[in-house]
Amino acid sequence: MSSQGISQVLVYGIVLIALSYPLGIYMSRVYDRERFLAGRLGWLRAIERGFYRTIGTDSSKEQDWKSYAKTVLVFSVLFSGLLYAIQRLQAHLFLNPDHLPAVPSHIALNTTASFVTNTNWQYYGGEYTMSYLSQMTGLAVQQFVSAGVGMAVLAAVIRGISRRSTTELGNFWVDLYRSCTYVLLPLALILTVILISQGVPQTFSGHATATTLEGATQTIARGPAASMISIKQLGTNGGGFYNSNSAVPFENPNGLTNFLEMIAILLIPAAQVFMFGRMVLARRHAWMVFAAMFAMFAIGVAVNYPAEQHGSAVLRASGVNITQGNGSSGGNMQDKEVRFGLANSAIWTTATSDASNGSVNAGLDAQTPAGGSVPLINLFVGEVIFGGVGSGLYGMFFYIIIAVFVAGLMVGRTPEWLGKKIEAREIKYAALGALFVPTMVLAMTAVAIVTKSGLASVYNPGVHGFTETLYAYTSQSNNNGSAFAGYGATNFSAEFGTVALYLGRFVPMLAALALAGSIGRKKIVPASAGTFRTDGATFVVLLIGVIVLTAGLMILPALTLGPIVEGLG
Repeated sequence: MSSQGISQVLVYGIVLIALSYPLGIYMSRVYDRERFLAGRLGWLRAIERGFYRTIGTDSSKEQDWKSYAKTVLVFSVLFSGLLYAIQRLQAHLFLNPDHLPAVPSHIALNTTASFVTNTNWQYYGGEYTMSYLSQMTGLAVQQFVSAGVGMAVLAAVIRGISRRSTTELGNFWVDLYRSCTYVLLPLALILTVILISQGVPQTFSGHATATTLEGATQTIARGPAASMISIKQLGTNGGGFYNSNSAVPFENPNGLTNFLEMIAILLIPAAQVFMFGRMVLARRHAWMVFAAMFAMFAIGVAVNYPAEQHGSAVLRASGVNITQGNGSSGGNMQDKEVRFGLANSAIWTTATSDASNGSVNAGLDAQTPAGGSVPLINLFVGEVIFGGVGSGLYGMFFYIIIAVFVAGLMVGRTPEWLGKKIEAREIKYAALGALFVPTMVLAMTAVAIVTKSGLASVYNPGVHGFTETLYAYTSQSNNNGSAFAGYGATNFSAEFGTVALYLGRFVPMLAALALAGSIGRKKIVPASAGTFRTDGATFVVLLIGVIVLTAGLMILPALTLGPIVEGLG
């Protein structure tokens, strides 16, 4: 690793912490129903109350976990129907200057599930499949709304953890409105303006036509890209306006936009850890959770960067010398942007798979076996290394529950977390939330590689084709959206993937709400000499160990059939 690359990684980490901490403080106030928007900002509260009157809800009435979950599900179903209809009817709707036809039914079905579940897995090329209306009112709106749903659920779960002897977790409509209006929208507006200033298109004009030096005609796609790119990063969505995502200069023109988009991937998930610490009045514990997440993020970069730096053994043996973007020699630059170099590709690859983002500035499929294993493992642990907005932290709660349970077994007493006893019911919810998706991934991958319909989607034979298939269902089930190339869009893959998208989103979400409802009913138990402390380094080590052992033992056999065999070959 070069000194320049290491300095880029360090600067990224420092800026991420410096920005996420104050944002976390602000977000803790956003979800405080009584204190937020008091005084001079009362006019914003009036607008908020007008929204509640419009949809006919009583914002002062709170919901238990079942009512909260029911509202989330009904809301998601309604938006699924709307998004599917927009795609299928886009040929007859406005804002379609290039006269694009309707999206095929199986692609529309998968895309609907993908964007409603905050996944943004894309079986299509955005610039030549989706009209401007579909991109803006369909996909971009869902990038706000699906992110807002995850943030709202997290706020409800945190309330269940922090409150005493209650079944009420808050009001979904209040949490959704505040997530979108006071967090996502302001940040997206700021980033959009910056991206436009750096040359990212934001226009309703049709595709431009240019004549090349050879005299050929070239069509250059453009449209309202900047506004979609900002929320795709901040909402950990990842769905690009263009087919090649953030490797396209129109989405990511220069080093400044690359750095800001990388920061945006983890900004809100990191801030939510600090928000959690303030809402439960356990700031030191939140710092330990952040330390565990950051340590695993750093390990991912430390593995991916040198793996790509060393490049392919085949290329080294043949004497090929590849130059990096920073001018130094060596390294696997296949499908990498020379504008950014290996260090920025490693940071982006690790960050996008630590969050449920899925955007890329380099091709994942061209990475070395060791380098490509990093995003695959990051996804498989449930994307709890910061994770998606909302979903990452409530996913981490499952592992925290398991960790304190293990600690309780070690000392022979009932485990406690933040003053609440953790009993059989909570352990069952935590186990369901942590293990359901990895189990589903392995089962779906097995079906995809042993059935005739499944094999029709695998374009690359052999070991690498297995890795691509495993990654496809790991990505969709964990609501990430990134992909290895080589796994194609057939009716089987689109429809089977739709099942993975919905189950991967809503089963852990319902488990988290049920967990919050169960913990919320408990009384606070005073700490004693036997209470396992969760605000020290021992907890950090235990938490990382539980994550590695729980998810790692499940994926290791699959890795031996894919990346490990490739690496040994």
